[in-house]
Amino acid sequence: MTQFLSYDQTGATAVIRLWSPPVNALSRGVRIVLYDAIMRAAEDPGVRAVVLTGNGRIFSAGADISEFRSGSMFAGRDLTQVIGLLDALDKPIVAAIEGSALGGGLELALGCHARVAAQDATLGLPEIRLGVIPGGTGTQRLPRLVGVDAALRMMIGGEAIDAAQAKAIGLVDAVATGDVVQAALDFAERLAQTGSTRRTSELAVRGADTADLQLDTWHPFIKRVKAPAYAASQILACVHDAIRLPFAEAVRQERQRFEQCNASEAAQGLQHAFVATRAAAKLPASYAGAKIRDISRVAIIGGGTMGRGIAMAVAQGGFDATVIETDPERAAAALDTIRGEYQRQVTSNRIDAQRAQQLSSRIQACAVFEAVRDADLIIEAVYENLDIKREIARRLGQACRPGAIIASNTSTLNIDLLAKESGRASDFLGLHFFSPANVMRLVEVVRGQATDDAVMATAMDFVRRIAKSPVITGVCYGFIGNRMLEPYLREVEALLLQGCTPARIDAALESFGMAMGPCRMMDLAGVDVVAKVVEERGKQSSLPDDPHYRIVCRQLAGLGHFGQKSGQGFYTYDGRRIVDDGAAIGSIAALAARHGIAPRAGIDANEIVERCLFPLINEGFSIVEEGIAYRESDVDVVWLAGYGFPAERGGPLFYARRLGLRVVGQRLRHYAAEFGDAHGYWSLATTIGAVADLDTKEPA
Repeated sequence: MTQFLSYDQTGATAVIRLWSPPVNALSRGVRIVLYDAIMRAAEDPGVRAVVLTGNGRIFSAGADISEFRSGSMFAGRDLTQVIGLLDALDKPIVAAIEGSALGGGLELALGCHARVAAQDATLGLPEIRLGVIPGGTGTQRLPRLVGVDAALRMMIGGEAIDAAQAKAIGLVDAVATGDVVQAALDFAERLAQTGSTRRTSELAVRGADTADLQLDTWHPFIKRVKAPAYAASQILACVHDAIRLPFAEAVRQERQRFEQCNASEAAQGLQHAFVATRAAAKLPASYAGAKIRDISRVAIIGGGTMGRGIAMAVAQGGFDATVIETDPERAAAALDTIRGEYQRQVTSNRIDAQRAQQLSSRIQACAVFEAVRDADLIIEAVYENLDIKREIARRLGQACRPGAIIASNTSTLNIDLLAKESGRASDFLGLHFFSPANVMRLVEVVRGQATDDAVMATAMDFVRRIAKSPVITGVCYGFIGNRMLEPYLREVEALLLQGCTPARIDAALESFGMAMGPCRMMDLAGVDVVAKVVEERGKQSSLPDDPHYRIVCRQLAGLGHFGQKSGQGFYTYDGRRIVDDGAAIGSIAALAARHGIAPRAGIDANEIVERCLFPLINEGFSIVEEGIAYRESDVDVVWLAGYGFPAERGGPLFYARRLGLRVVGQRLRHYAAEFGDAHGYWSLATTIGAVADLDTKEPA
């Protein structure tokens, strides 16, 4: 074995096996030795055929993304050259695909003369999720094998398909029922006997005569799969090139279009998000050597919306879960609701009946608190009330077995206070799931002052095993996400009091790219729930000394405008229709008048975006400065995964640095001058203040 691959020979067939853990990324070094290995097989008269495969767990997950960012992906032997050599080989070469063949990995397989996949293989071209197009001839080869429509759905949708689907559309030639490498060897031998080399570059594009490559035609699909528009348009253009241009010229066009996409702001934001998410999931070096504890059974205290969602996420990850409620009827109702949700997933074809039964069997419910003794991890997920959570923490400290880990799902409260109440602070931490917990990927892993390193290491491992994105945060009000949410919603309410309607505010922020406007978000979460969080904070004497602070949500909650669940919130809900709620708008106007707040004319979308997002960004930098977050990119991950910040912008702090911290600082100063800063709402974080022009002139 040489570095990055092994080269062996079985009879007259060379077997080239990629070996670049963990995912066989096609870095510059891999490409160089792979090219040399292919040349070796080409020049060896004793070799009649070649099999290209991975390391037994994965074929290849594609390009090394760091090379996208550094611009070195075309250094040395680029992927197009390697694939071109495969295609031109005068000996049959067969890809044996185990595990995943994604991105450049699938393009490598497309360059082979045939493809044999294991039954559990997955294949896809997900480059669009990084804001780019397939850049290793994938836009040219895939339509030739599977047809225009299937190719566009794979490339624009970015989703991987399984081996059976791949066989059905012509992407693979065979699905192995046994050893995939042996099946590929047999396939290669048959090709060698017939002298067949089926080069994809020489095939006609399937479906070219009926292809509709108009952007307008594909726009609904692009919107549905939330694909970056520019990259999607370039994929369409590349497929059009595949139909009308000679192969070599179309490949040159693909290269240019890839480079244009890679230079776009959307690509830079998406690639930052990709790297940031993986960085956040890794334990910092300071935890090196921490031993991970065994987790097999998880108990969840509380069978409400959050508790049920956590139980489903735990079951999805392969763990047994027990939901503990206050009485048998509540426990039974929680279990019935979970089973009903699985049945809805079966009805909508998201899972099959066998999978639903498997997941349901992992979840039980009971009304016996002492059942926590059987659990390795206990997650408290009751109503956000400090007194209730303190009492549960105390009881858990007494009831749980030694070595069990105790976690609170609190979204805002002091983990150190709860840990102290438990009497087992070293075994205590926060696991803040986001609702619905069985869907949302983010989990804030809250390290308390006394949390043991092994507990943190175990929690991070557990969150990854249930397919969530963990981000470590320290203890403060709201941790990372909800602490930043406060200034965001504060300014939303200030704008409402100044005469903006919920629809205007939501439209401005959704146009910026937020997945959901803040007023719609509060209606979905429950305006009463939002108001109670503010009230709970007030009980802890931690609200600003501002008579206007967050008074809108409390007013609406007091009027019974609870949001979607009551049919009225910031909006009125009539079936699927969402319309302005005249009563809410009138109530807010009356509230403003009582507080002496006059309507302001001329508030445009740009001001709405700046006033809502720049204080949020400012708070994010303060969180990093205080050591609550390890790095700026962790803050970005929280808002990308938990709050719908547009991925193409990379996260709030990445966006701020692209925009320029000087610009952000100037605009914060501008609003401080306009509205005053008696409560410190516009005071600059140190990072922003260090570069901001303190002159209050408008930025050029």
